[in-house]
Amino acid sequence: MHNDYFGDEELAQLRSHGIVLFARRVIFEAQPPMAESQIAALQALCAGPLPPELLALWRQSAGGRIDYDLHLHMNGNEESVVWSDLFWSGSEGPQDLQGWVDHEREAAQEAAAQSGEPWDGKLTLLPFGGFEDSDRIYAVVEPGPDYGHVLAWKQGLPPPWPHEMHEDGMTTVAHDLCAAFEALQLDEDPLAPAGDYFTGQALLEYLDQRHQEHGLSLELMDRLIAFYRGAMVDWRSPLAAGTLGQDAPLARVALRHAIATDDAEQVARLAAAGIALDGPLLGSAIATDLALSHGAHHAAEALVRAGAPVAHDALDYIDSAVSPELVGLLLERGAEPSATAVAECVACGAPAAARLIAGAYAQSRDDLPGAYAAARDGMLAELEAALVEVHAGRLTHYLGPAGLTKRIDHLQSFEL
Repeated sequence: MHNDYFGDEELAQLRSHGIVLFARRVIFEAQPPMAESQIAALQALCAGPLPPELLALWRQSAGGRIDYDLHLHMNGNEESVVWSDLFWSGSEGPQDLQGWVDHEREAAQEAAAQSGEPWDGKLTLLPFGGFEDSDRIYAVVEPGPDYGHVLAWKQGLPPPWPHEMHEDGMTTVAHDLCAAFEALQLDEDPLAPAGDYFTGQALLEYLDQRHQEHGLSLELMDRLIAFYRGAMVDWRSPLAAGTLGQDAPLARVALRHAIATDDAEQVARLAAAGIALDGPLLGSAIATDLALSHGAHHAAEALVRAGAPVAHDALDYIDSAVSPELVGLLLERGAEPSATAVAECVACGAPAAARLIAGAYAQSRDDLPGAYAAARDGMLAELEAALVEVHAGRLTHYLGPAGLTKRIDHLQSFEL
């Protein structure tokens, strides 16, 4: 299940450092092979035979961690599925394989009891990977046309989470486990990341620790990183060749990169190449939504000028100081002014943009003072409560105490 990139001695050295290669992907913190007795016990719980690819994985490593990107179409969204764990029995955390198997059995038994139908005690879907409670990866272990398929399940989030799925979703990753591993990719180069938190960070930190504390040679570590980077997607070559517009998933990776780097010129090149600028790009967020929520204002302006659609509530999700010029452009292209948007701009330290939105709002409605006061007071209550929790050490917040305090001060000092 690995290629010829490493010799047997190198593979043995990697194994000694908890690293295993499977289907051209890297597993770290890899567990020992699964005992045949445990495989037999799991087989006894399944409605059909365990897929051969899953057996091959377990006979090489009973679990571990992986660090790749996985994007799937789910419930009409483009969802980023977190598949960072390959469950193993004996884990003291959320990676416990037997714990997830027991959870599925209890859920199946409860569902059967509610429907009044008998249950034979056999699982048709076997959980073997995912991330905590939110994302789960299953193998279909029921005889039939879907046997051996790998499925992804993702938990829906409450309505206050914008652009997230609000109902649980499930979709197919691939027709078998090896193909599912091949679907794991790197959207960005982990050696030249676009942000402070990036895919590959966990693996690189693990390798550095193995080198610093356990003697993993730099040469072997560099070769492994080069092998790992082989999973990087290449959208630049088809962009240069003029064919990127024909590959929608790859085009979405390119567009997300342009937004992550706030690169207006790159947005213009992608638009000129004919890639689609509409439709969900991450979750339910379209490109302009994503750019605004990430503070990528140059990319947002380039997107709008290139004809990308603007959601009616686009201004409600501003989370950084935005220029009145960009706000004016968004209003021209269909964004609707709201009291929430006024308060968001005030909190972010963009009073000129706030006044522009307020003026647009007042042209069609006469309740601006009361509507703004309600939006401001609600936002203040949330920020002040978060600040108390942060100071008490019960909460971490992306703004930090200084950022929370600054937004509170902006809201308290601003007057329409």
